Amino acid sequence: MKPFSSSLSFSGSIKASRCLLLLANMLRAVLKLCCGITYPHLRSMTGLQRVALAVFGLEIAHLQSRGQMPLPALSPLKRTEKTEAVEQRMATLADEDVFYLKQGEAALNEALKIVESEDGWELETAEKNGDVIYSKVLTGNRKVFRLEAELNASPEELHEILFFRVEEMHEWNPSVRRIKVLKHVGRNTMVTHEVSSEMAGNLIGQRDFLSVRHSSKRESRVYLGGASTRLESLPPLPGFVRAEDGPTCIILHPLQDRPDRSRFIWLLNIDVKGWLPQSLVNKALPRAQADFTKHLRRRLAAQNSENNRC
Repeated sequence: MKPFSSSLSFSGSIKASRCLLLLANMLRAVLKLCCGITYPHLRSMTGLQRVALAVFGLEIAHLQSRGQMPLPALSPLKRTEKTEAVEQRMATLADEDVFYLKQGEAALNEALKIVESEDGWELETAEKNGDVIYSKVLTGNRKVFRLEAELNASPEELHEILFFRVEEMHEWNPSVRRIKVLKHVGRNTMVTHEVSSEMAGNLIGQRDFLSVRHSSKRESRVYLGGASTRLESLPPLPGFVRAEDGPTCIILHPLQDRPDRSRFIWLLNIDVKGWLPQSLVNKALPRAQADFTKHLRRRLAAQNSENNRC
């Protein structure tokens, strides 16, 4: 009886092998047929494809019912140290982005509260061209400065120059040595590193700034805000004092009768650090605002002249 039973087992194995071979051949044929829908001359063969898939499904069900094609057991994906490290880094990057985004938004909102508050502002300087700078002492004895001016450019043009093209600022503002965008968080938030120039007459001296910058547009107004931030990979540069700015902001809105011109309001709020007398700092900062506005006007004049030639 043993040889007979062995032959039955061997015969059953042959049948199972033939079935599996047939199934493999059918699978290749169906895959080729299904892939054929990517060719224009086969896209209309929907009836033939449905018949083939139906036959294929019936054959699989038939083999499974006879126990000749067990379904494979699905094992869960194995977590390795590499995948866990990647997931942890992704989570860290996401948390970092959220941190910078929230910091930028908070800085802008806090700066706007300072600018829009009416109490405590005193006239600091009034320029012949109409520019006015006010000052106010905040809690902690820090003095902030608010410049108000009119510029010959729309809020959108200024938004482009002062935010999206901030890395080009050294080309028209001699007080800036360089500005580098270290990180973008979406379109409206970025982390920047700024190094000031060493200039004759610069009472404060060279400083570097690590800042988060955020922009927002509400109706016809553009708001630019910022504050000092942290980045472990960029400690203060040797030989430089790292100043802290913010919360600070710039408000841009079109003039009522001239939408191609803007009202420019800039809150300067900065701690220059170092051992400088505060009286010296308080004289230098409004001068820095006036100089910045002067250079910005030259930049706009050059742009308008170029546009007229075109």
